[in-house]
Amino acid sequence: MPRPNHRRAVALVLALAWTLAGCGGDGGSGDGGGGGGAVVLDWYNFPDDSGALQQAADNCGRDSGGRYSIRYNKLPRTADGQRQQLVRRLAAHDTGVDIMGLDVTWTPEFAEAGWAREWTGALRERATEDTLAAALRTATWKDRLYAVPYNSNTQLLWYRDDLVPTAPATWDELLEAARRLAEQDKPHFIEVQGAQYEGLTVWFNTLVTSAGGSILAPDATAPSLGEPAVTAARVIRDLAGSPAADPSLSNQMEDENRLAMESGTAAFELNYPFVYPSMKENQPELFPHFRWAPYPSVVPGRPATVTIGGIDLAVGAYSRHPEAAQEAVLCLRNRENQLTNALKGGLPPSLRSLYTAAELTESYPFAADVLTALDSASVRPQTPAYQNVSIAVAHALSPPSEVDPQRTVADLAGQIRDALGSKGLIP
Repeated sequence: MPRPNHRRAVALVLALAWTLAGCGGDGGSGDGGGGGGAVVLDWYNFPDDSGALQQAADNCGRDSGGRYSIRYNKLPRTADGQRQQLVRRLAAHDTGVDIMGLDVTWTPEFAEAGWAREWTGALRERATEDTLAAALRTATWKDRLYAVPYNSNTQLLWYRDDLVPTAPATWDELLEAARRLAEQDKPHFIEVQGAQYEGLTVWFNTLVTSAGGSILAPDATAPSLGEPAVTAARVIRDLAGSPAADPSLSNQMEDENRLAMESGTAAFELNYPFVYPSMKENQPELFPHFRWAPYPSVVPGRPATVTIGGIDLAVGAYSRHPEAAQEAVLCLRNRENQLTNALKGGLPPSLRSLYTAAELTESYPFAADVLTALDSASVRPQTPAYQNVSIAVAHALSPPSEVDPQRTVADLAGQIRDALGSKGLIP
């Protein structure tokens, strides 16, 4: 189902306001529990199966000297579900949301709604020190910092060197390599996120910016698109109509891409670094041939500008303990915890200095490639109406096999105008 826009989300919670306002009592901050009267801070973040987030919460509670403890609350697995739960709580002025993990696209919306506390003065200096510039852009709205990058993320091209000894450098070369493998009856699929969801928007944004364009105009009040968007749509169409396309392309997300690569049916995937430890653990016989390379260029000679991902930590505007929550955020994203998150959870750090640390590079042999991608990264459109814009993009490009570059981009321009004006229901 589509994500509700901001006004619909607020309307949905009015009937639930009295119930959610009580969340601070049974699931929110309090002055009991842990440390003999220490403040209990509730941290809402994506569900982590690696244990890295719980370890960070425990570390920071211990290191606070008894001032606070952190209760890690798992949000739903999908980004849509995570946002909906936070929006409903914050629209009801829930005092139990002390710390929240925001997708890197949510900062403008949460800032405009008054749901995230601004970082100023010495705290802002501490929050921005050694932090990647692109990551900070995702946490900033109208030159004000509303969140602190917890982890970053970017995609690389992953491939099997027993099938292709040298990684393709452009999308044209990538498609041609897949065709040659198909002719030899070898694994040849290119796994990429083609389902109608945020991953498809990310793919399109990377292609558009890599072609020298943008989805929105600089002031974010109108679509930009143009010829770079047509070029991007052409890449999507060409892949969908080639032997390189997985038959389930229109339903594929990041984890399906990972599983297809591990099953041995694919030769390439565009995905995040979490696939590396997964391949190592799940397919040790394929792992020695699992290699990486920069994201393929759309325009020969012009490096790709890969869309930055990640999670930013914000302090809830209605938290009863904002000072303690800000201190806890700085601890949760410190060097030790980011390193653990990278090694156990496969999530790249937002601290620049970690990319040359031996503790990371020994397990992240692709660290330099990730840093290079992050230093030239593109950011998804920054607007409070981002959810509407993203839904419009994913809807227009789904299924990839039906994309007609000129017509699709023209239709998308109109849908984005409506999305920015919150006109009607976004499909």
